[in-house]
Amino acid sequence: MTTSHRDDLSGAQRHALSSAAANLGREFGGTFNTDTIERFLHASYDQFAAHSTVPNFLPLLAERFARQRLRALSKVEGNAHDGRPTVLFLCVHNAGRSQMAMGFFEYLAGDHAVAWSGGSEPGREVNAAAIAVMAERGIDISKEFPKPWTEEIVRAADVVITMGCGDACPVFPGKRYLNWELEDPAGKDPADIRPIRDEIEHRVRALLTELGVPARG
Repeated sequence: MTTSHRDDLSGAQRHALSSAAANLGREFGGTFNTDTIERFLHASYDQFAAHSTVPNFLPLLAERFARQRLRALSKVEGNAHDGRPTVLFLCVHNAGRSQMAMGFFEYLAGDHAVAWSGGSEPGREVNAAAIAVMAERGIDISKEFPKPWTEEIVRAADVVITMGCGDACPVFPGKRYLNWELEDPAGKDPADIRPIRDEIEHRVRALLTELGVPARG
């Protein structure tokens, strides 16, 4: 596989992208051709490169996002579906509400369901105060990163939860949408975010019950 179409990469970044392409090739080679895999990887890299302040992590972020997109595309095209419900949480910056919701969903559902998140205008990093209040509940979202929604990810989701992105949120006919009216935690102190966190947990638990997914404690 080629490393990248970009000519502004360091040697370390090129090596990391080449490794990422090889990893994705081993995972999806039986489903997608090399051109498709590389196109998703390079497109993901470009999306994060536009505003990233940590270029050394870009190949890893690109690989993670490309993997999510390829899994979604595989489900949309009917090549892979394990029967688990998939929920997509969307907000504006994918830095607070949607990240906390995904954190609770993954923690409570375990391997019984799949959660993704995205934003209409992804921020640079996850809200530090949101990370802190989630850690108080034993949930680590510090390794997550703001990312955009893409068409195949929305189409692959069984339920799309929107949180304040209004008309910017993607709408596809036949897709099930739920709108959660939640205060934006941006710029707030942990004390002000805790009630938002607790409301998100309540809604996630109710959603899991509705989906028939067992939730831990």
